[in-house]
Amino acid sequence: MRDIYVVTHPEATHHVEDRVGGWFDSSLTERGHAHAKLIADHLVTDLAPAAALFTSDLTRCVQTAEHIAEVIGTTPVLLSELREKSYGEGEGRPDAWFRDRFVPPPAVGDRMNHIEGIPGSETKAQWAERVYEGMTSILRSPAEQIVVVTHGGTATLVIAHWIGMPLASLSRVRFVTPSGSITHLKRDAYFNNHSVETLGSTTHLEVPRGTVKAIAS
Repeated sequence: MRDIYVVTHPEATHHVEDRVGGWFDSSLTERGHAHAKLIADHLVTDLAPAAALFTSDLTRCVQTAEHIAEVIGTTPVLLSELREKSYGEGEGRPDAWFRDRFVPPPAVGDRMNHIEGIPGSETKAQWAERVYEGMTSILRSPAEQIVVVTHGGTATLVIAHWIGMPLASLSRVRFVTPSGSITHLKRDAYFNNHSVETLGSTTHLEVPRGTVKAIAS
């Protein structure tokens, strides 16, 4: 049996500043740190001390992973393969600048190798190949419980790898994983099926009335 918990980093500075993320190295906001603590507190109830922890090497994910590492007593392994899609010259730019230049993929045709109009951007094929390589490496870990801290877009590719989707099938796939969410992936010990037990859950961020102000401040 194996359990994988895919965590998408919570609110970061590029979110509140309306800037493009990608490889732009933004940090968690104060609210993001508070939500990262809630994520850690939720995961600690399910994780053993022997759980493995892997994270994108961008600051907002590393900060999220550090909160988790503190409660389960482990050291996160940083992997550049878990980064968000690179948007080249668009990273850190205002969203309006990006939207004026972005060329969306066609409804039909080669969507995986589509050039989006932003110099230096990864194609979806390049992005997917990178993440799949990272996941193949992660799954070599002998740990029965693994936490993967990544980004909203990349989480789709992490999940797709887990359920065995070939790269060519990723042209249109998208799994909705909000900021600060947890997705639980599982391999059962009898059939060895790879399942998605929960997808993009944020119930752990729902705090009792009266504590919201303190957490958001």
